[in-house]
Formats: sequence, C-alpha cells, structure tokens
Amino acid sequence: MSSTPLPLVERLDRLLPQTQCGQCGYPGCRPYAEAMARGEAGPDHCPPGGDAGARALAKVLGVPARPYDRSRGEYKPPRVAVVVEADCIGCTKCIQACPVDAIIGGPKLMHVVIDPLCTGCELCVPACPMDCIVMEPAPEASA
Repeated sequence: MSSTPLPLVERLDRLLPQTQCGQCGYPGCRPYAEAMARGEAGPDHCPPGGDAGARALAKVLGVPARPYDRSRGEYKPPRVAVVVEADCIGCTKCIQACPVDAIIGGPKLMHVVIDPLCTGCELCVPACPMDCIVMEPAPEASA
C-alpha cells in the first residue's frame, strides 16, 4: 500500500519550528511555508530554525542551501517565557501578544505560562509594561 506524498506546503510547515514569531516576515510558520511553496520567499528567513532548518527547507524546495539570514534575528536554543509572579499586575497584555495561547490568567490576577505550549517566540516580553517576563531554557521533553 503506497502513501500519498504530503503537499509541499505541509512538508515545509512541518520542518518549521512552529514558534509563530514572525521573524521571517510572515505572521506565522504556515504563511511562511505557503510563501515558500509559491516561490515568494526563500528558505533562509527563519532564525529559530537556524542553519539546519534553512538547509532542510532548501532540500525540500530543491534549491541551493544557504545559511539563515542573520539580519532577521539570532538563533537561540529553545526557550520558554516565565512570569515573575511578584511583579505581575495582571494587565493581560502578554496574553494578547501570545500567538499560541500559552499564557493564562485574568485581569488584575497573576499570569502564568504553560511551558509545553510556549514556543519561545518572545512576543510577550515587549508587551509587558512591568518587565516581569523572562526567557529561560525550555525544559527538556520527557523521554
């Protein structure tokens, strides 16, 4: 029994880190994958994917590999946001900024980040007026 190959957009999207950070110039990983599939974007726009990600995307696209574009941001190991409880005023700006709904809490209540959902995109950090969100190394996935 043969399996049907995945569409190009799906293959590209699965290679992307799913940070939804927008550093590629698109509002998320799927729109970037769609732009690459249409030939409107190169495989080197994703800092979270690093050079290895750029090589993998180039291979799927059948184009020459090149390092990711450093002007778009710095490659960093996986990280997660952490709310410093003592400083959080419950303004909800971080919740509004999170593209993956990894932050929970209510108005005027302390917020918390759900580690397994956090992609480390850092979009919550500048949104916080209290500067109470810090980025820490992501916990290692349990084996």
